[in-house]
Amino acid sequence: MALERLKQEVTEILANDKVQVEERLSKVCELLKAEVDYYTWVGFYFKNGDKNELKLGPFAGEPTDHTIIPFGKGICGQVAVSNQNFVVPDVSAQDNYIACSIHVKAEIVVPLFKNGENIGQIDIDSNVPDPFTEEDERFLEFVNEKVAEII
Repeated sequence: MALERLKQEVTEILANDKVQVEERLSKVCELLKAEVDYYTWVGFYFKNGDKNELKLGPFAGEPTDHTIIPFGKGICGQVAVSNQNFVVPDVSAQDNYIACSIHVKAEIVVPLFKNGENIGQIDIDSNVPDPFTEEDERFLEFVNEKVAEII
């Protein structure tokens, strides 16, 4: 499967310590967006210092106005509070959804832990309804584990 094949590339990108962390994260976003046809937007949000909000980090896809997201708001903000993966097969069915694009149909957000603390998340939008599977969740958990090693 494509996701399994991408693990090696993700590992290699993140292991290249000759490149700044931000650039490595950006390369991972670009790789995932390019290689997984239903990943329309891929980005990282990180806890913004000691504030109860997330700040947009590296991403690949259309620019977003949502560079700061308060904890509890939208799918990303809910994951910052729940510490759990959140798979949304149909964003139009979510009351607490922050629309980034009218084309987005589904979203998956997986928290990123460092030393047991939720320090951020990977956020993926799709223009395809209900594309995300358990395989996506496990793959994105793997990506976040590798990211945590370099942060």
